[in-house]
Amino acid sequence: MVDETDRTFDSFKEYLINTKELSHNSVSAYLRDLPDFQRFLEEKGIHSLSSASKSDASAWLLKLKRDGRSTATVNRKLASIRAYYKFMIETGVLSENPTKGIHSPRIERNEVEYLTLEEVDRLLAAPDDTEIGQRDLAILEMLYATGLRATELRFANIDDINLRMGFVSCSGAHGKARIIPLGRPARAALEKYIYDVRPHFRKKNDESARTSEDDGALFLNYYGERITRQALWKVIKGYAKKIGLEKDLTPQMIRNSFAVHMIQHGADLKSIQELLGHEDPTATQVYLSVTRNRIKDVYDTAHPRA
Repeated sequence: MVDETDRTFDSFKEYLINTKELSHNSVSAYLRDLPDFQRFLEEKGIHSLSSASKSDASAWLLKLKRDGRSTATVNRKLASIRAYYKFMIETGVLSENPTKGIHSPRIERNEVEYLTLEEVDRLLAAPDDTEIGQRDLAILEMLYATGLRATELRFANIDDINLRMGFVSCSGAHGKARIIPLGRPARAALEKYIYDVRPHFRKKNDESARTSEDDGALFLNYYGERITRQALWKVIKGYAKKIGLEKDLTPQMIRNSFAVHMIQHGADLKSIQELLGHEDPTATQVYLSVTRNRIKDVYDTAHPRA
């Protein structure tokens, strides 16, 4: 929690919701960024957000970049504290904005955030053998095995999975159906979840409370309801924290990892486009930049006259 009064903090939350018209998730992200900035300030002996200077704000953003945070994340964190100081000026608490004149880092068009193979292995080894852990493993395995969007995974139904043939049917973001293969580890995790865990979750929900929409849902929460977006993100963030992952893990990053690792192991761009459900081929070409950068790294390391 920031050092200003709870009243000021709550007022800022209302300001974000009513004035900035941000989504609930964006508001939550903004409010998480402020304590992050304060912790940075406290390490420098500054105990109030109101006492921060422009150089303090710039130093924090530079540290975030050095820590491997994406340009998009750095930009959002800058937007968070910028909004906070604007609010403090408008309410008469401050007269100067320490973020004034700080420009948002430019996002490179081809910047792709993804996990290394070692990070994927650690992530998939993180869930335990409890019922929740088995469900979470099935979620993580399926995300990485298929490259599904978070929304596509959330709204996947039990009938979309064919374990015998090893594929999942997905309607996609634009209603265009596609068939995506499931690797052996994903099939094994899904089979264990579907037959051993999912029935228990369904029983825990009173028949009168469960909707017909929940009946066919593939991934359920503990009470037998279709998993929510917030719960899915919590699963992913929770395991990223558990393994000490420095990256700001998102479902999109797992989707990127699926595409990048496929390309690095020989998959052609057309196949990746179809698996990801991209209507525009240029959306898939962004992953080529990673391969080009990897080839350049190999060249610089291996060639005697690089």
